Amino acid sequence: MSPTWLPEAAPEAVRPEPSEQLIERDLVMTQADFTHICELIHRHAGIVLVANKRNMVYSRLARRLRHHGMTHFSQYLALLKQEGLTGEWGAFTNALTTNLTAFFREAHHFPLLARHVTGRSGPVRVWSAAASTGEEPYSIAMILQEALGHRANEARVVATDIDTDALAQARAGVYPLEQVQKLDEVRIKRFFMRGKGDKAGLAKVRPELAAMVEFGPLNLLSPQWPVSGPFDAIFCRNVMIYFDKATQARILSRFAPLLKPDGLLFTGHSENFSYTSQAFRLRGQTVYELASRA
Repeated sequence: MSPTWLPEAAPEAVRPEPSEQLIERDLVMTQADFTHICELIHRHAGIVLVANKRNMVYSRLARRLRHHGMTHFSQYLALLKQEGLTGEWGAFTNALTTNLTAFFREAHHFPLLARHVTGRSGPVRVWSAAASTGEEPYSIAMILQEALGHRANEARVVATDIDTDALAQARAGVYPLEQVQKLDEVRIKRFFMRGKGDKAGLAKVRPELAAMVEFGPLNLLSPQWPVSGPFDAIFCRNVMIYFDKATQARILSRFAPLLKPDGLLFTGHSENFSYTSQAFRLRGQTVYELASRA
């Protein structure tokens, strides 16, 4: 029997969202329901939802109500209250989490990471704190392989996210071929296998690359994080834009002791923490270093 996966290829996968314009408004959501949902997701995940996100909330949670045979959002909220932080809470959080990512997104970060780790002594460790569907941590792993050569076997990428559905997709390492083909041909051949038969049109991360990445769930608002430093770099990009300033400052203060003295924090293009935290100072375009560094 011929293999399912062949060398070469690649993809990406973002959970498809139904068009809000096409959603049939057959479910009842009151303003009180929407306000309650905003309070719950902020308290549980730090996400701040404003008034113009009401349609988004409706469309993303509608499938959960239909799954339970409900017609009113008040019924769904009662279910969440009944179950506490178990059961349906995971699906609730996953539905309201935005997963917009791509391989080598914000490309200017990766040459800097390569320079930062080249020639370092000891195993290199990088944390992708908002791993989503895996494109970011796998991009980091590719850079580590290219920069470290045979020493990449010792390197590890810790990849975490609050969205368990996204993490499951990330662990699988399977993406639409059209997404992976945006990479250069050398990386496609080195790091991916092309799907065949029922996997045609898909690409899978090669086992040696996948072995460098450790996936696990993590809520940045949790009082304890299941990760330990020190890290050579932390990537937390395009997630804290959904948090208020107080939450951002609190998370940044917790990042600082997890970095090596010369470690780097990579953030998103829309994020500026120069006046949010005294623990970090801006080093370059959306890249920070510890303020205590001599």
